[in-house]
Amino acid sequence: MEIEKTYIEDCFIIKPKVFKDERGLFLETFNKKIFEEISGVKVDFVQDNQSISKKGVLRGLHFQTGEYAQAKLVRVIQGEVLDVVVDLRPGSKTYKKYFSIVLNDQNNLQLFIPKGFAHGFLTLSESAVFAYKCDNYYCQSAESGIIYNDPDIEIDWKLSHYDIVLSQKDRKLLFLKDIENV
Repeated sequence: MEIEKTYIEDCFIIKPKVFKDERGLFLETFNKKIFEEISGVKVDFVQDNQSISKKGVLRGLHFQTGEYAQAKLVRVIQGEVLDVVVDLRPGSKTYKKYFSIVLNDQNNLQLFIPKGFAHGFLTLSESAVFAYKCDNYYCQSAESGIIYNDPDIEIDWKLSHYDIVLSQKDRKLLFLKDIENV
């Protein structure tokens, strides 16, 4: 496993070693010991989640607040997505900045997202199976989010807003400035 730093502190791209032969392929998707040794970040994942989305579906930008904040390790099992994180840590030098990466079943890349980030992804392929590990349990009362097209963040989603499909819940998300003032 290789771990590559992004321009956002504590947010890492993970490149697993892929072993291919005539039978198919094998890869180790996570190794806690190696991850902690290389990254210096301690993590204890307690919940795994998976979603299936059609092309154009955008899920996010979500986060959990307070004691329910979550670090995540995300990856695509099948298909392709544009994965996006926004740094919401007020003391961070990259506060309100975003990072995006294409994750798919060919590059097998994963993204480690520390606590204090909003996260979302847009399905670029006809469908995608998206999986993620969390270091804290989901709590509905701690759930929050930022609208995907917040003009203060200016995320390039690589797709026209006419082609983006949102849930009713995600359509009602607030701008970051409105969340900051709550």
